[in-house]
Amino acid sequence: MTIDRARQLLKVQADFGGFYNANSAKLILSEVMKEHGQQAVDRLIGELDLERIFGFKPGTRFEGGLALDPKQQS
Repeated sequence: MTIDRARQLLKVQADFGGFYNANSAKLILSEVMKEHGQQAVDRLIGELDLERIFGFKPGTRFEGGLALDPKQQS
């Protein structure tokens, strides 16, 4: 998935907000993390204000649809 496509999909989820859309956003960010790394995820969180909308903080790792605290070890 390209960053531009992820941005488009995340914008739709952010516009709706809510619990189910947060889960969808986690799955999208998991794919971004896998393909582009943590910096790309953090950039999208900041660009789309996902911290305010869903509570995702920069540094949060997204794996398999889960949002993992940056302090937790894998």
